[in-house]
Amino acid sequence: MVLRGRLVLGLHTLMTLLSPGEVGAIKADHMGSYGPAFYQSYDGAGQFTYDFDGEQLFSVDLKKREAVWRLPEFGNFAYFDPQNGLFSIAMIKAHLEDLVERSNRTRAPNVPPRVAVLPKSRVQLGQPNVLICIVDNIFPPVINVSWLRNGQPVTQGVTQTGFYAQPDHSFRKFHYLTFVPLADDFYDCKVEHWGLDQPLFQHWEPQVPTPLPDTTGTLVCALGLALGLGGFLVGITLIITGTCLSSTPR
Repeated sequence: MVLRGRLVLGLHTLMTLLSPGEVGAIKADHMGSYGPAFYQSYDGAGQFTYDFDGEQLFSVDLKKREAVWRLPEFGNFAYFDPQNGLFSIAMIKAHLEDLVERSNRTRAPNVPPRVAVLPKSRVQLGQPNVLICIVDNIFPPVINVSWLRNGQPVTQGVTQTGFYAQPDHSFRKFHYLTFVPLADDFYDCKVEHWGLDQPLFQHWEPQVPTPLPDTTGTLVCALGLALGLGGFLVGITLIITGTCLSSTPR
């Protein structure tokens, strides 16, 4: 997929729940953040999210026009009308062209993202696990992320989050792959972004301890036995020498 750069407008709105603290001080126990909401001219894309204590609860995608909960279970305890999020995106869209003109149509910078891949839990061959591809330092928030197993695309067991806003106005995204690790398999998280000259492949494969060959194990056992026997003989010698010295007339 060929990506073309466009200007991006982000809007951040915070709602903080504060509790009383000491006199002259305010202490924040929890923070709920409506946003970021953004709209970008490329592909008519936009997103509205709600975060609580740094964790994304749901996002509203402009194309899906529905609230997508970070975990399906969250939707059982709360409700959010996606029209509220779509309204915020529409307001940003309405002002985008005016802001572009004020900036003399200066293009937004394309920043190379950082990528890391790690398993959710300790890897055991043959036991189901989850690979996590963390893509950080994203700007603008237009990116393609895909999984490859042994060089071949994987589409089953793949999920992802929306964009997480960072304090420096960049974004972070998480992609997940449910898999069963096998000794001969390897995986790659493929990332395409305007800040990269070519796709970035972050490699991962299970680290399986190499068993000792039979000859090596035998040699180690023999060496341990020899050292034990040597220590035994030295001990006997010291005992005999001490006995002889104690029985010698002064």
